[in-house]
Amino acid sequence: MKVVTYSHARNALKSVLDDVVQDADVTIISRRDAEGDAVVMSLDSYNSIMETLHLTSNPANAAALARAIAQDKAGQAEERQLLATD
Repeated sequence: MKVVTYSHARNALKSVLDDVVQDADVTIISRRDAEGDAVVMSLDSYNSIMETLHLTSNPANAAALARAIAQDKAGQAEERQLLATD
């Protein structure tokens, strides 16, 4: 995670945006005033976070995902072929 000043972000916006896309990381833009800081991230990172929030928002789904992750970590995962659709 990088932290840059508002002035730097304004003067080097293309570079800041290129970095968050290439690094798949976030950049915090800090401001001196009490207006608060901001976060810049790639659309792919944002979509990933939103998908995770959606999948874990349902307790039953979150529990099923946790079980699947535990099984995978324990070496109990099975590879399966996808069903073909016509």
